Amino acid sequence: MSMKTLPRVHIETFGCQMNESDSELVRAMLKQEGFVFTEDRERADVVLVNTCAIRENAHKKIYLHLSELRAVKKQRPLVVGVLGCMAQNLKSELAQKEPLIDVLAGPDSYRQLPTLLTTALDAQEQGLARKGFALDLSEYETYEGILPDRDDGVNAWITVMRGCDNFCSFCVVPYTRGRERSRDPESILLEARDAATRGFKQITLLGQNVNSYRHEEWDFAKLIGAVADQPGIERVRFTSPHPKDFPQTLIEAIATHPKICKHVHLPLQSGSDRILDMMGRTYTGAEYLSLAEHIRAIIPDVVLTTDIICGFCSETDEDFQATVRLVEQAQLDSAYIFKYSERKNTIAARKYIDDVPDQLKGQRVAKLMEIQRAITAERNRRYIGKTVKILIEGDATKSSTQGMGKTDGNITVVWDKHTGHSKPGTLLTKHIFDASAATLYGK
Repeated sequence: MSMKTLPRVHIETFGCQMNESDSELVRAMLKQEGFVFTEDRERADVVLVNTCAIRENAHKKIYLHLSELRAVKKQRPLVVGVLGCMAQNLKSELAQKEPLIDVLAGPDSYRQLPTLLTTALDAQEQGLARKGFALDLSEYETYEGILPDRDDGVNAWITVMRGCDNFCSFCVVPYTRGRERSRDPESILLEARDAATRGFKQITLLGQNVNSYRHEEWDFAKLIGAVADQPGIERVRFTSPHPKDFPQTLIEAIATHPKICKHVHLPLQSGSDRILDMMGRTYTGAEYLSLAEHIRAIIPDVVLTTDIICGFCSETDEDFQATVRLVEQAQLDSAYIFKYSERKNTIAARKYIDDVPDQLKGQRVAKLMEIQRAITAERNRRYIGKTVKILIEGDATKSSTQGMGKTDGNITVVWDKHTGHSKPGTLLTKHIFDASAATLYGK
């Protein structure tokens, strides 16, 4: 690299926890090659944007962000790299429409980043326009041997598998992150021990469908138990499973291991069997309800949460009402509810027409959120008068005079700091005296 000073990199991450985890891998690989990182974009020689392709809002945010970088690049030398799922899925569009982009790298190509960025920096210094693209999907890349460069905190993300073989019709992940492959459990346990040594108290295991984790004789239940057994780790979470093949061994592990959190995020997507079939989800609404009841029977204090899409292709009022009925029957603890937004290259984009008006999608989201908010508030009120164990995460979002932590079930608890200890990473108990749909209030 011909630059006299070490190149400074600023990375900005959009989207899911998997992207957060990938940004930590990118930092580790670039630091190993002599790059330094800065939180100040104005001081950066390189700006990397790690992107999400799941929803339209994410695309809009990223394009707005790129327009800001275009203005910066007109004023001074700057190498711009776009990473992640949007780079993979919209490579032609980004390469043609965004001439400011010097480097495009998909989720399986991060090992090439040091070379790509060095080439781009050298070309810029010589006044040349030389772009570098690395967008091949891999059947094997799991980034073994790289310990992520994590910011200090309470939770450490650990990716246990990459890619997905489910091919749900609405989802772009198999096309942006490739086919499913599981990491070696020993490397995962090494990463967990490293996180514990660095003071992280909670591990969250990540995969598009953790039920499918397989490495020789290891399944996900065995893996999560082994991670939870690591000294220094107080809590282990995971996301996400698929309702179609939720293993009994995993339910039993959650029920019996004191450090595996009693929280299951179980994506529903729709309560209409017709829509579920079009989505390629391979279960019915009745089967989903039966699974939720089965999990609750074995883990009575479990917190169940979900994802729901409103306004999928051809969704009728009758389909939507089926979702409403299922939500009311299931009485889940909370739900992330979204408008359907068509993604390029998905099965749904090729086979179906996105024919539900945007305004109607919005109305359905608002109605379902209102129903779920009432259910969540009622379920949270069950904690009033009880004492719950929480892991402190830091200050409350709305006030630095309040502490904030999470229950075992991942429900937010806030309390006045003057009433007790508030060091992040500490486990303590709080008596709950009030509750809303978003928060438990403790003392």
